[in-house]
Amino acid sequence: MEEVSVYLFLGFLEAGKTKFIQETLEDERMENGERTLLLLCEEGVEEYAPERFAVRDVAVATLESADELTLENLERLTEKYGAQRVVVEYNGAWLLQQFFDAMPESWVINQMMTFFDANTFLNYNKNMRQLVFDKVQMTQMVVFNRFKGEFDKMEFHKIVRGISRRPDIVYDYLGGKPEFDEIEDPLPFDVNAPVIEIEDRDFAWFYRDMAEKGKSYVGKTVRFKGMAATSKKVPAGYIVLGRHIMTCCEADIAYDGFAVKTNKLLTDIKTRDWLTVTAKIVYEYNSVYHSEGPVFVAEKLERAEPPEEQIVTFY
Repeated sequence: MEEVSVYLFLGFLEAGKTKFIQETLEDERMENGERTLLLLCEEGVEEYAPERFAVRDVAVATLESADELTLENLERLTEKYGAQRVVVEYNGAWLLQQFFDAMPESWVINQMMTFFDANTFLNYNKNMRQLVFDKVQMTQMVVFNRFKGEFDKMEFHKIVRGISRRPDIVYDYLGGKPEFDEIEDPLPFDVNAPVIEIEDRDFAWFYRDMAEKGKSYVGKTVRFKGMAATSKKVPAGYIVLGRHIMTCCEADIAYDGFAVKTNKLLTDIKTRDWLTVTAKIVYEYNSVYHSEGPVFVAEKLERAEPPEEQIVTFY
């Protein structure tokens, strides 16, 4: 099956998606002979000017509602226009998972970018946090259009980095040149300390860093407090120790933890017991993960009082 490259542009109305796509299709470097389908999932204020496209073979299709975002419909459009490349202006009110669920097997995402109007972003994040999170969590680049000198870049930076450390961040100033975000994000704990101390409030950051760079912690010693979980699925001699993490909003609170080899340092551990562990990290297969993952080999295991805030976040 021939692969269809997908360029996915996310953001709310009037965030600058249409302008960017228009300029992209006017770029002669985008003309490679591929038949392109421009798929519009919302009707913005700005209209396209196809007569200015440098890409010659462009068909335009519009989805009027989320009900039309189905596998059958996207396959039909791909076949109808013989699409070899798809450029999607996605609806800011639709969740991204709906698009992934509807993607034909032949579609492969080549690029994903998210656009926000800097003047309204903070308000959107305050009132529609789930939609902002949804548009940032997997994107490769976040662009803040209409950025002004009096805006605090750190305020925007922290919101994006609280969701993901993956995307580049660009501040596109009014009447000026785009500026890439170069703010460094030091972790709130010292990864080079003899014993890496994870404060209660920093567990979410530690868990994310372990998920992204777990093998870099092999051989290091870490101390943290967590809530135990035990079950028949956890191998004998091990527990899971972790915390409830809120990534976006209350609806997505989930318990996330690590496999801990107790070394019989503490017995009669029950689910929901609070413990403090000091452990050396190895990386090996464990049935807790159903694959390889970080295993904390306990050197010290103590009972502990529950923290003041039992749910941790990135904020």
